[in-house]
Amino acid sequence: MSHEFEFLRRFLKDRLGLVLTPDKQYLIESRLMPVARRHNLKGLSEIVLLLGKPGNDALAVEVTEAMTTNESFFFRDKVPFDHFQQVMLPALTPARQSQKRLRIWCAAASTGQEPYSLAMILNELAARYAGWRIEITGTDLSREVLEKAKAGVYTQFEVQRGLPVQLMLKYFEQNGDTWRLSQNIRSMVKYQTFNLLDSFSSMGQFDIIFCRNVLIYFDNDAKIDIMNRMAKQLAPDGFFVLGAAETVVGLSNAFKPMPDKRGLYIHNAPAANSAAPVRPLSLAAVR
Repeated sequence: MSHEFEFLRRFLKDRLGLVLTPDKQYLIESRLMPVARRHNLKGLSEIVLLLGKPGNDALAVEVTEAMTTNESFFFRDKVPFDHFQQVMLPALTPARQSQKRLRIWCAAASTGQEPYSLAMILNELAARYAGWRIEITGTDLSREVLEKAKAGVYTQFEVQRGLPVQLMLKYFEQNGDTWRLSQNIRSMVKYQTFNLLDSFSSMGQFDIIFCRNVLIYFDNDAKIDIMNRMAKQLAPDGFFVLGAAETVVGLSNAFKPMPDKRGLYIHNAPAANSAAPVRPLSLAAVR
């Protein structure tokens, strides 16, 4: 293992919680060589040399952003959005009827497709939530992807990947080869840069936390820490959502899976009213 790879492996573990095994050296090279070229550096050795000196915060940000994975698309995997429509909203709507407020956090929001998918569902149900204050917060470590998310401009490929045609025509305006999401939907989501290794104290309490397909890049200690801290930010009757290949089993006792609801979790000691039977909402447009 080269000195450069070992330095970058430790650097990325400290900054991102990213765990890279020796067989991932190719990944570092493929993602960081463009950074080196932008700065007229000869290669990884010069990046490492600069990162080891003070006053190179901008380069450190570039390196960390280059190493983050930003795969995302609208209504990705579909099942979590069915759960949102058929399980989470029917449980939380009567429970929040008096305060008329709902807070949702999409961690690792990337270029915005996940939070915007939720926003479109809620907009389809706008009459049901008239007078409510609904907050959707999207966070990501990468400033670059969040700028794209805020702009709401996507390629033809991106809008065709998972997005139902009727929603594309209703909420997007075509401009040449790109499609821009309506201001109405964009205004429903607030974005901020955030590192999941940092304290969550500034985030406040949420009713729903989506944390899909990001913890797979952390080691077990970091996964346990993040899950347990997210549990503290989740309302007693709230819902926690992981990716299809992720689980809390063997990692955190703070959550337990909902029976027959893949990827959906609740507190191990949920509030009594979360178990109350409710009539599922219907949203045929996104099915």
